[in-house]
Amino acid sequence: MTGANSYHRLARVGAFALAIVASGLLAGCGAIDRALPAGDYQPPEKATPQLTLEPAEFKTLPGWRADVLSDGIAAFLASCPVIAKKPADQMLGYLPEHGTMGDLQRICTEAAGLNTKSAVQLQFFIERNFRPYRARDGQQETGKFTGYYEPLLRGSWQPDGRYRYPVYSRPRDIVVVELEKFDPDKRGEQLAGRLVGDRLVPYFDRREINDGALRGRQLEILWVNSAVDLFFLHVQGSGRVLMPDGSYVRLAFSGRNGHRYSSIGRELVAQGVMKLQDVNLPSLRAWMMANPLAAEQLMQKNKSYIFFRVEPEDAVKGAMGVALTAGRSLAVDPKFIPLGLPLWLTTTDPLDPKNQKPLTRMMVAQDTGSAIKGVIRGDVFWGFGPEAEARAGMMNETGTYYLLLPRTSQP
Repeated sequence: MTGANSYHRLARVGAFALAIVASGLLAGCGAIDRALPAGDYQPPEKATPQLTLEPAEFKTLPGWRADVLSDGIAAFLASCPVIAKKPADQMLGYLPEHGTMGDLQRICTEAAGLNTKSAVQLQFFIERNFRPYRARDGQQETGKFTGYYEPLLRGSWQPDGRYRYPVYSRPRDIVVVELEKFDPDKRGEQLAGRLVGDRLVPYFDRREINDGALRGRQLEILWVNSAVDLFFLHVQGSGRVLMPDGSYVRLAFSGRNGHRYSSIGRELVAQGVMKLQDVNLPSLRAWMMANPLAAEQLMQKNKSYIFFRVEPEDAVKGAMGVALTAGRSLAVDPKFIPLGLPLWLTTTDPLDPKNQKPLTRMMVAQDTGSAIKGVIRGDVFWGFGPEAEARAGMMNETGTYYLLLPRTSQP
């Protein structure tokens, strides 16, 4: 596509995107779905200032002296290489209390020399460098906290009677339009589609892809043995595949088809199949395995489709582009919480049957998700394995958080 033809075709794409923005038909690009792709850190966009911060003291934080702070510091240090590359005067957010990258860079330098075996030193370091601020959404003090994990699938490099469901890499014909270039209020939102002649049309949806829209284009990475497991891989955004020879292949998010994500749990509630309080990962999986034909129709209702790539590194990376730490990395809404910033989470243990056991610990904002929206909203990364799956699958807790802001920045 060159010369005048290229200009006119791209101009039509831009005009189409602008029309979508003007009509208000698009609110985002679908998705995890769960985690957004790894990439360079960007500061939070200026949003309507619903976030209010109330100064607090560490001694008042629930569970402050009981946490294993070395785990929280390790997660914070994972963000430091990204933080170090940013301009020192870059604001962490849109509020004065958020401080600058220079504040975090100084703290990162000091943290690198800590004796992580000394709980007293770690506690002193945090209390000297940070001050907690309780977050509120106007007058609302609590919000929703969920969990996610790295699922395990079984697969093969070649299809056969057992391994029938392909995991696709990102097609090269997907066109992504950054909507903020046409409307500043659409910052961070995208429109994905494909060119047909000189028109941008929606990309193939889940049903069309499952029916073979991408077949024959050599986009298959590998094949797995369960359509249900593949669907939940799309929901989580990354995972591991156990191959017949006992080796593992790690899959990472590579892109999406641009269609909105639709919750199958909400669909089952709407159909009267489940009650809202009974919807969780184990109950959804059990119902889908017991009702394969109905499950296939249910999955098709979620038009969003996720593409993957093989991840050579032995780590799951979040939106900040750093390795996530199980039980310490939190997906947040970057409109309100700067990525890389530590915080103190106060909620309840998802595996406590009475929902009374506290879950209080230092976390680090290192990921995002299209379903993670709002001032007090978070998604805890629980890692890999049966316990991680159990915690993520059951987690739907009420809680709050305290931002740990550099003491050098004064509110």
